Amino acid sequence: MNNLLEVKGVTKTYQSFELQNISFTLPRGFIMGYVGRNGAGKTTTLNLITRICNPNKGSISINGITYEKDPIAYKEQIGFIGDESYFPSDFTVKTIRIVMKDQYQSFDETKFNQFIKEWNLPEKKKIDTFSRGMKVKLMFACALSRETSLLILDEATNGLDPMMREEILDLLQNYIEDGKRSILFSTHMLSDLEQIADYIIFIEDGKIILDDSKDDLLESYIEVKGKKEDLTRAIEKKAIGLTKNAYGFEALLSSEDAELVNKNFVVERPTIDKIMLHILKNKEVTYYESF
Repeated sequence: MNNLLEVKGVTKTYQSFELQNISFTLPRGFIMGYVGRNGAGKTTTLNLITRICNPNKGSISINGITYEKDPIAYKEQIGFIGDESYFPSDFTVKTIRIVMKDQYQSFDETKFNQFIKEWNLPEKKKIDTFSRGMKVKLMFACALSRETSLLILDEATNGLDPMMREEILDLLQNYIEDGKRSILFSTHMLSDLEQIADYIIFIEDGKIILDDSKDDLLESYIEVKGKKEDLTRAIEKKAIGLTKNAYGFEALLSSEDAELVNKNFVVERPTIDKIMLHILKNKEVTYYESF
């Protein structure tokens, strides 16, 4: 089996939101970016995978194991780092070490101690005195000191300084280097995904609207900028997320439509951030034009 994570037809219905028929696979040894704006369904998806909540329909398996079949073996495979510390505020590193030893059979105390020493995390201070960066490091120390198969990150690098973000990204690359483990990374820091992601899924309004390898995604589009008078009907018809202003326009084009562009235009390879932005703009224009 090449896929480590398989999500098939998963639906979750709330009073004001529905995650609809979510399906994707994450192969072993790869990093997947799971992106979308606030309220799109990213955290709901992660909560279903970690079984913080249960789906109304569909199935989720990790290494072929479902929660229904073996809940302990299923959860043992997951490491999770969120945007906020999940430790009680009055806990210390010493307390957390004891809890981890008690809760997880695969917890490696020696490895945990190495992380604590390397990152200079104080043993006896309460967690609520830790900085944001220290709390993130502690969560990583816990997750990486266990024998997990799937690391799930929910905005884990938000608010970190550039040096620490680079350190974390290196850790993530090390985590998957044996080809047996994978990472599902939900973040608004799309520049991080530019560096390390192999696949990108874009979710909007509870539906997946884009699922592709990062390299193919970046090669699929060009960003075009030009003067108002240079905007042809052909480009306007093909443009994705066209934006006009007093000075000119900018839009996304499929790479297949590159022949529509002439020397008067500025043509650039878009970032993931720009691709997402133009797709969202295009979606909103299509929505309003349908009325």
